[in-house]
Amino acid sequence: MALYLKKFFTQIRQKNLNKETQLLFLNRLSRLLQNGYTLIESLEVIKWNKTMKEPASIIIFALKNGSTLDQAFEKAKFNTIITSYLYFVRANGDIEASIRKCLNMYEQRLHYHKKFQQVARYPAILLLIFSVLLYFIKQSVLPSFLDLFQSSTETSSMLFISIMIIDFLSNFAYLVIIFVVICYLLWQINKRKIRIEKQIKLYSSLPVYRKYKQIQTTFLFATHFGSLLKTGIPIKEILNTMAQQTKLPILAYYSTLMIQELNQGKHITSLLSQLKLLDKQIPIIFQKNADAAALEKDLSIYAELLTEELHRKILKTITYIQPVFFIILAGFIVFIYITLMWPMFQLIKTI
Repeated sequence: MALYLKKFFTQIRQKNLNKETQLLFLNRLSRLLQNGYTLIESLEVIKWNKTMKEPASIIIFALKNGSTLDQAFEKAKFNTIITSYLYFVRANGDIEASIRKCLNMYEQRLHYHKKFQQVARYPAILLLIFSVLLYFIKQSVLPSFLDLFQSSTETSSMLFISIMIIDFLSNFAYLVIIFVVICYLLWQINKRKIRIEKQIKLYSSLPVYRKYKQIQTTFLFATHFGSLLKTGIPIKEILNTMAQQTKLPILAYYSTLMIQELNQGKHITSLLSQLKLLDKQIPIIFQKNADAAALEKDLSIYAELLTEELHRKILKTITYIQPVFFIILAGFIVFIYITLMWPMFQLIKTI
């Protein structure tokens, strides 16, 4: 277990460049490409910045030695979200549009991350302070109260029950946190060993995460399928391209199922409606459009609508964090206050 954890954290440290550096790199690359520079010329200009000189040099070297764009970015330790998006440049050949879309997607992701940090920072500080106070109350205040009110059987028994409840709740909270952390680490370590069918079944069984995963998978499918349709590639070849990539396993698995459906002489519309992590609108779009140009247009528009929907849902979820946390924390504080004051009320009654 210790060896697995060491390997996991080593991979995290070595995996990616700084997030802000990646965003700045994509931003400058997109701007240079839009201004008419070739890819290599753009990378040479980016090398003028000391911070981005090393990744730009690695990408140039990789490209000149026959690597594809996504492979070159992977060697430069860019995030897998970026490299998985750039994989499809192999088929569509539109570097400028792919970089621009990749930039917008990664910029939104960093925005959500910063928003979450801003919202979670204050509750995290309060939780730390409350944990220290709770430990002090458990170790010092409540035992002192118990000694003080030992003469009153009813009061001391109630205080003892309160101590037991506080111990149970605090220990339960600590165990839940430890359990979640261990489960997350085990999942990250063993995720690739679990068959994709079981992963999809697990995602589909999680109430809140299921909807997020469905929107994300549908967005990726609509975006990449639409961008490849624009090049005039036949549908079966598009699905082959999507099935061969390894960075988006759910998309690859679904594409393989669709290829099997086409090989049997069936239309993929009926299969699309059965795929749990694809929105029900996708088969309707495919059924509606027999023309590739119309299908590409509808998929592109739908991908934009999904982006807005995902943006709305994520921000809405983030805004719930503080109120929910404050309600739970307030409940704990009220309970502890009653625990401390109740023996005094009982004592006053006896006077």
